[in-house]
Amino acid sequence: MKWKLFLTGLLGMAVCSCMDKGGDELYLFVGSYADASEPGINLYRFDVEKGTAVPVKSLSGIQDPSYLAVSQDGKFVYSVSETAVPDAKVCAYSFDKSTGTLSLMNEQKTDGSAPCYIWVDSKCRMAATANYNGGSISVFPISADGTLQPAKVYAYEGGTPGSERQAVPHLHCVYTSPDGNYLYANDLGTDRIYKYEIIASGEGLSLREGTPASFGLPAGEGPRHTVFHPNGKWAYLISELSGRVAVMNYDKGNLTPVQFIEADTLHVSGSGDIHITPDGRFLYASNRLKGDGIAIFSIDQADGQLTKAGYQLTGIHPRNFIITPNGKFLLCACRDSNVVQVYEIDKQSGLLKDTGKNIRVSKPVCLKFTNI
Repeated sequence: MKWKLFLTGLLGMAVCSCMDKGGDELYLFVGSYADASEPGINLYRFDVEKGTAVPVKSLSGIQDPSYLAVSQDGKFVYSVSETAVPDAKVCAYSFDKSTGTLSLMNEQKTDGSAPCYIWVDSKCRMAATANYNGGSISVFPISADGTLQPAKVYAYEGGTPGSERQAVPHLHCVYTSPDGNYLYANDLGTDRIYKYEIIASGEGLSLREGTPASFGLPAGEGPRHTVFHPNGKWAYLISELSGRVAVMNYDKGNLTPVQFIEADTLHVSGSGDIHITPDGRFLYASNRLKGDGIAIFSIDQADGQLTKAGYQLTGIHPRNFIITPNGKFLLCACRDSNVVQVYEIDKQSGLLKDTGKNIRVSKPVCLKFTNI
């Protein structure tokens, strides 16, 4: 009897050990620039306690899957194909967590050139792309089985004649408000943030032009990506051209700038991505083209405003980056160094330490986690 109890205890410990290990791991998707014949989406198991990655599988068959969105339940993955019209499209994949296999379900044209960003709502009812060269966003209803329906395209006008990078609209990011009531689209070309109300009905989601329809920013900002603070009160916008972070108060759909602070002090118009630690204490913004690296800011917990805390040099051309849910690591996709770098976050100062646990992958651009 004692031996049976002893063996039962050992078995229980072994099961707990396996569960603990699984709890320390996430799936990491890496989207990249690649020909359709090459692996464009790579999948890893990432240990969020050790900062190590193990390759699982890769997927080819899609041209330039430069940005991905994963459904909240992890059952579906949506990828842009960042190409010109008529080839520009979004591909919908089912994801088998037990095997790490992506299976193509269907695809739909964006009817907008160079889709560079994709968003999916939390209940997987709608997807939207920002079409950089198309000057538009494409909005796709999603069927109950995860497949995409044909897109409705919202095109924009404006720009500064004669300007090298702002002569026409260039949509760069589509995202929702913390309460899920509004959808925003950042237009680098016209220095505007477009706003829509999200209307839910028995048939799914639809959009209605917001009031106001858009928010203007100072000329030459070139808005790129936006992130909201975990408390839902503040939004942070990184502008590619000015290299500044705008701190904005959020209230019932409205965004009001209260601070602008430089992330790119070299003024080379190459700022990229922006993210906040899960505890809401630190903000990071990537910069490319010169002095490639990540600007580090501390966040005042009283009013959300930023103070520069440091700067971390990275590999060449840092694009999208991601922070682990436990706030321990920051992973940065350095496109031209062909590497995803893994940095450990100092939880007191917010500064980054290169762990040297690089993930070697060709032209990485986008990083996304989902549970195993």
